Amino acid sequence: MITSKTLPDEESKAILIHTLDSVAVALSDIEAGAYLIIKGQAITCNEAIMRGHKIAIRAHESGDLLYKYGHPIGRAIAPIAPGDWVHNHNLRSNLDYGIHDDSQEYNQPIKSFSITNDKTIKAYRRHDGAIGIRNQLFIIPLVGCVTRTAERLANWARHKFSDDIDDAIALTHPHGCSQTGTDLESTKLLLSALACHPNAGGVLVIGLGCETNRLDAFLDAIDNHRPLPRDRLKYFSAQTAENEIETGQSAIHELVKIMKNDHRTDALMSEVCIGLKCGGSDGFSGLTANPLMGRLTDIHTKNGGTALLTEIPEIFGAEHLLAARSQSETIGHQIINLVADFKQRFAKAGEGLSDNPSPGNKQGGITTLEEKSLGAVQKGGQSPITEVMRYGERTTKPGLGLLEAPGNDAVSTTALAAAGAHLILFSTGRGTPLGTIVPTMKLSSQSELYQHKPSWIDFDCGAYLNEKERDQLIDELEAKIIACANGERLKNEINEEQSISLWKQGVTL
Repeated sequence: MITSKTLPDEESKAILIHTLDSVAVALSDIEAGAYLIIKGQAITCNEAIMRGHKIAIRAHESGDLLYKYGHPIGRAIAPIAPGDWVHNHNLRSNLDYGIHDDSQEYNQPIKSFSITNDKTIKAYRRHDGAIGIRNQLFIIPLVGCVTRTAERLANWARHKFSDDIDDAIALTHPHGCSQTGTDLESTKLLLSALACHPNAGGVLVIGLGCETNRLDAFLDAIDNHRPLPRDRLKYFSAQTAENEIETGQSAIHELVKIMKNDHRTDALMSEVCIGLKCGGSDGFSGLTANPLMGRLTDIHTKNGGTALLTEIPEIFGAEHLLAARSQSETIGHQIINLVADFKQRFAKAGEGLSDNPSPGNKQGGITTLEEKSLGAVQKGGQSPITEVMRYGERTTKPGLGLLEAPGNDAVSTTALAAAGAHLILFSTGRGTPLGTIVPTMKLSSQSELYQHKPSWIDFDCGAYLNEKERDQLIDELEAKIIACANGERLKNEINEEQSISLWKQGVTL
């Protein structure tokens, strides 16, 4: 810990995360000339340093590695003196397209799961034994041409049946036609997986009639994922309906007749699948919100629950840490191969790895992709990796799973929902209103964001910096998650921020 010479520890202006680190993180704006004691050494800030940004605690020559979280975050591109501000002007990523695969790193025994203190919740028990934490009507357009029809029907159902169902959501998107190969298959795969989500007590599928995402093939895809009772699934093509709105309303009436008889019953919290996501990250994300999520992940998986980590480009530079926690050597190789595939996509497109972090990340204090990744993977705690899933696949095992998807907030949250996440924990340092079709809990990395955007943020993680408050904060977050599972609506649900986005990788005709 770094402390000011004149301030007590709890008011210190910077923090050293790991004993191996060569940079510290400013907890508040620090003026040029400020005097700090770091590792017993007097450091004078050579320039003003913004909160969330880095200050060098030892000298570096150009080409030297700099360390944060106990691992390299890049190389100096200019001499850096103790007390210097460390950012894009003197630090660059050290990543390349290569994959360094050391199987010895993940050839280690992994402790088995053990139930510690599983909690009881109230959830909807579905026909196949799966649980849903919402009883929602999903209206799924097969093609972008009928998205407005789906929206009109969802708005009508949301208001007309507010006493009978939890919500009605249109899963709108611009795809389903003029797509080829992998893109068309991905659209069908993702939408059919979402149709099978147990939060949906009823599903209405709307086609146009001439789209390449054909209705018959889509229904087969649903059966391959998780066959739905036919009284829970309705469908029609708008071109063959005399009045598509009336046809849709009639189908919704039939679905709601079934859904309104669904009631919450006892279930275990370990039956809930939790998605893990970060977006709009800043220099505090890896200090507060992400480590707190990691603690909850460890608790949940030790109870036999499932958590899903994704955003593969944002584990570049930290993939070896996840591989080291693989449940088997096979899973370790799958992690390395998944990262290699993503890097190959970047290389084929002629894109550099250094385009990430985003401008907002940099403004918040994150300089390199390694730094961003080392903070991001903390969402997974120390749980062993038990499963690696490709895009569109659904989770089948308890523990911490790694899911193929890009870092884009809308695409990755959609992929988490399609993989089976009942709810998503979404940490943010900059703030975002975005949510997907499952409850999306926003966790702020700083209390200032929570106070500034109370209509977006569900939970404040700022106090996690205070070690005395961590246990209480963990209990409070767990209680918030249980309340959500029991039906408490999150800000994204209240604001109707419930969108999906599909990963487009190919050619549009």
